[in-house]
Amino acid sequence: MTDFIHLLPDSIANQIAAGEVVQRPASVVKELMENAVDASGTEIKVIVKEAGKTSIQVIDNGLGMSETDARMSLERHATSKISKTEDLFTLRTMGFRGEALASIAAVAQMSMKTRIQENELGTEIVVEASEVKSQNPDSTPQGTSISIKNLFYNIPARRNFLKSNGVEMRHIVEEFQRVALARPEISFSLFQNDLVSYQLPKGKLTQRIVQLFGKSYQEQLAAVQESTPHLAINGYIGKPESAKKTRGEQFIYVNNRFIKSGYLNHAIMQAYEGLIRSDQFPFYVLMIEIDPAHIDVNVHPTKTEIKFVDERTVYGVMKAAVRQALGAHNLRPSIDFDLDVNFIKKETFETLKDKKYGQFQTHKPNTPEELQRFEKLYDGVLKNEKSGDEKNIELTFQSSANDLLFGQKDLKTSNKESFTFQLHQKYILTQVKSGIMFIDINKAHERILYEKYLKQLETGTNASQQSLFPQTVQLNPTDYALWKDITDEVKALGFDIEDFGGNTVVINGYPMEMFDQDEKQLFEGLIEQYKIFKSELSLPKKERISRSFARRSAIKSGTSLEEHEMHAMIDSLFGSDNPNYSPDGQLIFFILDLNKIEQFFN
Repeated sequence: MTDFIHLLPDSIANQIAAGEVVQRPASVVKELMENAVDASGTEIKVIVKEAGKTSIQVIDNGLGMSETDARMSLERHATSKISKTEDLFTLRTMGFRGEALASIAAVAQMSMKTRIQENELGTEIVVEASEVKSQNPDSTPQGTSISIKNLFYNIPARRNFLKSNGVEMRHIVEEFQRVALARPEISFSLFQNDLVSYQLPKGKLTQRIVQLFGKSYQEQLAAVQESTPHLAINGYIGKPESAKKTRGEQFIYVNNRFIKSGYLNHAIMQAYEGLIRSDQFPFYVLMIEIDPAHIDVNVHPTKTEIKFVDERTVYGVMKAAVRQALGAHNLRPSIDFDLDVNFIKKETFETLKDKKYGQFQTHKPNTPEELQRFEKLYDGVLKNEKSGDEKNIELTFQSSANDLLFGQKDLKTSNKESFTFQLHQKYILTQVKSGIMFIDINKAHERILYEKYLKQLETGTNASQQSLFPQTVQLNPTDYALWKDITDEVKALGFDIEDFGGNTVVINGYPMEMFDQDEKQLFEGLIEQYKIFKSELSLPKKERISRSFARRSAIKSGTSLEEHEMHAMIDSLFGSDNPNYSPDGQLIFFILDLNKIEQFFN
């Protein structure tokens, strides 16, 4: 019988291992940065070109490697950190060079220069697809410089799966942020196509947060500090009012290693319960220090998921630490013991006269006698409430809606066969042959705009209104990378946006029909909504952008419309391809027919 099982060549085995470690350019950046941190580097520089597809270079001023160690680092399972089984359960470092370098060298062209302090000369090794092409002495600074070129050049199928430069750069920025946040005592820099994206001097964690996410975070942070015999938690959380509708600014570290943990995230969200909406996510950077013997980091190939021996204790401490931080900074609501909830303060007429409830405005007494009757009536309301009298007193004030509904304007005198009006500034009611049609204004406008923007992106013909005072928008690097990926589509919508460098853009013009809106808020809203849809929907880019801009531009509830505007919206809605449902599948209108109305009276 023929034997079927045989050993794989090292080159193929390395490629298989690389499939777990090296998934995209960002994976290479992560591994090389972590190696640089473990090599005791105090200055780490990352240089990428074409979002890492062309080249990635990571330079550190750490300990460096000898000629022999440099060669050994390219072998599989080579390490300086493990010599016995017990070492696996006490590791606090990120990884070891032999784990990552062998995998990376299997799918790219690699050049490594390194030197230790006691040697005058270092060494340079050139590797292609796991094959060492050369190893020579080299005059290089102390530390290590690793250059990766043409990632996946020998596996075209893998290279074809890479996304656009904007998407891949966004992943690189995310990995850079994760490593940089964990080590504020180390100086980091990131260069993209010879332009500086980040220049982060060493400092405190608060300084690192501001350096990465912007000065606005300076006033949003609350310190978290909790220590128990089992673990310690330190870091910062964002104030409830700064919570966003998108994930992405939530960072949990265990022994300085970034992890993803739905379990711990749930603990944090429980601490915020009642302070933010269920669809919002707070900012946090939290560091957990725990005995390595009480965790298992090898439950996931990239080690971003770990398992705790006592998950319940970690959950409880995390929730308590965040809740205590919210309370210590007066961010949680407290009971006002000075307020008598059974006492209703009598308000003066001057306070009442400016209040509006929907479309109805309080009536202003015109004479002293009318004012006296008003005050007596108001006193009667208070007395009834204090005495527990369940008798209701109804107040009706002047309103054009009252006139329309209760006969002060006779509909029969109108030349139109139907009437149209707005209900609670949220719905359009219009008479149709079979009864009354109720239209959700926001959903209807969103459907109209969605189809309009989708056609504009296909033709690229939307007009732009030039701004008299161009606005500068400072984006965080992740949003900046996202904007670079959708630049052409954003311009097709009518935005005239110029790249100013340093994660900054200048809005010179905006869509013509948006003349009454703030272009900066409009643009930032588009980016934010696109991030939400990108994480929730698997749709083509143009459709996501059309949905995003329609969602942010659509008329919101509470907006008053003139009658001709309501008629124009109805005409546009029923001229669309799908007037029944909004882009996300929600019902836009329904008809209450006459037979149903008659049933209410019979």
